[in-house]
Amino acid sequence: MKSFFASSLDYVLKQAAKPLAVYFLFFWSFIEAWFIIPIPPDVILAPMTLARPNKAFLYANVTTIASVIGGCLGFFIGLFAIDYAMGLMHTFNLMGYYNQAVELFSTWGSAIILIAGFTLIPFKVFTVMAGAMKMNFFVFVIAATISRGARFYLVAYAAKIGGEKGMDAIVRNIDKIGYFIIALFFLYLLFKS
Repeated sequence: MKSFFASSLDYVLKQAAKPLAVYFLFFWSFIEAWFIIPIPPDVILAPMTLARPNKAFLYANVTTIASVIGGCLGFFIGLFAIDYAMGLMHTFNLMGYYNQAVELFSTWGSAIILIAGFTLIPFKVFTVMAGAMKMNFFVFVIAATISRGARFYLVAYAAKIGGEKGMDAIVRNIDKIGYFIIALFFLYLLFKS
């Protein structure tokens, strides 16, 4: 019998192969940014791009826009319903991630959203945290757009030019890419002060 994660992955991949998959991509990207879903939108974006490379950036746009809109919902959940959100995070065993996000926010403030798209901590934790910490909403939207857009354009581009090999490279190196962005951020902070 397949695990929950393997079954979820199979379901997502089947949806990605359907003719109206772009709507599923939008929906999944929106929901994943604020609700407890274990599979990121990349899993739908990559096979769709592999199937239709000429639509890679359309798919990246759809994924980014939906993720940012979903992130805004997560922001407002954090702003107005943090107690409810905390209950869900506890229920789904995300409190460890939440505590890591609190620590990162305490250290880096609003700028953490810029690198949130590349961390191992689910993005939804950052969206709710941004609202709970009353981050400036305009700054949140800009940072979320940059962070999520960079990630999804990278995935779409890799799938477009590298096919299966490009995706394998992304999967192998996503942590390195994320740490590179964090290093750039540290350099920015050093030169800013």
